Amino acid sequence: MIKELSVKFGIKESCQVLGVSRSGYYQWVKPGRSERAKAEAKLVEQIVEVFEANKERYGSPRVTRELRQQGVGCSENRVARLMRENELVARGKKAFRPRTTIAGERVAPNLIKGLEPSAPDQIWVSDITYVSTLEGWLYLAVILDLFSRKVVGWKLGETLQAELVVAALKNALVLRQPDPGLYFHSDQGSQYSSDAVRKPLTVIGANLSMSAQGNCYENAKAEAFFSTLKGECFPERQVFDTKAGARREIFEYIEIYYNNRRLHSALGYHTPSQYGTEFSRVIDIGISSPQSIDVASEDRALQGCVSPLPLPNCTGCAVCFSRLWVLRRPTLRLRLAKPLESQGSRSRFR
Repeated sequence: MIKELSVKFGIKESCQVLGVSRSGYYQWVKPGRSERAKAEAKLVEQIVEVFEANKERYGSPRVTRELRQQGVGCSENRVARLMRENELVARGKKAFRPRTTIAGERVAPNLIKGLEPSAPDQIWVSDITYVSTLEGWLYLAVILDLFSRKVVGWKLGETLQAELVVAALKNALVLRQPDPGLYFHSDQGSQYSSDAVRKPLTVIGANLSMSAQGNCYENAKAEAFFSTLKGECFPERQVFDTKAGARREIFEYIEIYYNNRRLHSALGYHTPSQYGTEFSRVIDIGISSPQSIDVASEDRALQGCVSPLPLPNCTGCAVCFSRLWVLRRPTLRLRLAKPLESQGSRSRFR
């Protein structure tokens, strides 16, 4: 009837008289999904692809960032709504329950309190956690570079002896060669106060730092990693079927996923490996051509930047990343102007 009336009257007036909405009429005239519905259906497919590729570990913030890095324009609220409507729920973290540690006889003071690393291999943090399997217990020691949150060394063993930490430290030193003055922070566990751990730290000129007794929050970054690991890698009941299965899953999570694929919110949604690599590129750019920090948009395009504006629009090119570091890290300005000399004192972080 509206179609017949529209010959003499407008669509708007006809719809008002008959008490129907114009959008409903147009949807009836042109059956099928609207352009927005088609766009959302395609976006849902892309969301599901990212969600499943990350084994249901990503919530809407990380899904949004990964889609944007793939060139998909979307807002976090829209992604959150579509995930909620399609029942895509990320694996939740387990409640954090601080546990006490058997303290060693020789403890060290907390040397990193209030310090913020401005480059890789300035502060390493370490801790040990239990891994439960139906075949018995395993024990995991990890060492994190506090700058990039990358796991630089780890060891999964069947005993809680100091050799577990020593093996993790040796693995870290195979990949990294920190300058003298490195801070190695842990809790007051007997493994960390033992001569077996102190000796290699002394050889490389590292400073041993420990949290206060019973204060697990002074080693919060290591505890946070274990919370993430157990929420995203461990089975729902937190018990692996076999020790071999636990070793396989933990290896895959740390070496393949966490270090190289997982977007870290504290790193501006870069992966730990990408964050460290970009920093090295920034240092190289700063040393070779410091003037490139404040270049025009067309110059940034020639250097590989795809963003018409500098931060925060850029998806991670080296030029805009250098601007980020100059803005956020005052000590980097000294590095760009004159490389810092190796020091063992706390002043290198100020």
